[in-house]
Amino acid sequence: MKIKLVISLVLFLYLQNVGALSLKKIKINLYFSNSEFLTAEERIVLSADDPAVFGRVIILELLQGPRTGLKKVMPHDTAIRALYIADNTAYVDFNTAIKEHHPGSIIGELTTIYAIVNSLILNVPEIKAVKILINGAETETLAGHIDLRSAFGPNMLMIR
Repeated sequence: MKIKLVISLVLFLYLQNVGALSLKKIKINLYFSNSEFLTAEERIVLSADDPAVFGRVIILELLQGPRTGLKKVMPHDTAIRALYIADNTAYVDFNTAIKEHHPGSIIGELTTIYAIVNSLILNVPEIKAVKILINGAETETLAGHIDLRSAFGPNMLMIR
C-alpha cells in the first residue's frame, strides 16, 4: 500500500513539475463506518485541477483507512486500478481484493459502496454518479447483496 502511495506522490510531483497539474491543499470529508452508518472524517489532501486525478487521491485516502475511531470500509489488499469520468459519472476500477476479501453482509456492502460514492460525489463537483468496476468489468455484487451494474448517486441517509 505504501509503495502505491509513493508512486502516486512521485507521479503528482512529476506532473506538477512539467506543468500538467497545479496542486493545492484542500479540506475534504471521507466517509468511514461507525458500524451501521457512515461518519465523515476530515482530511487535508493535495487537490488537482483535474477531477479524475483528485478523485483518485480521494480513493487512495479511503484505502488508507480512518485515523480516528471509525472502521475501515475497504477490504485489505484493495487497490484502485483506474478512475475516469465521463458524462459526470466516475468509473472507479478496483482490483479483485475488494470482492474477494469483502466481509459480506448487506450493511457491510452498503457502507463500502456509499463510502466510495459519497466521498467522491460530495468532494468533487464534477462527479454526480459513481460506477464501481472490478478488474475493468462490471460485476453483479461485492458480496451477494447490492447490485453494482448501475451507477450510484449519493446517499445522505447513510451518513450520521
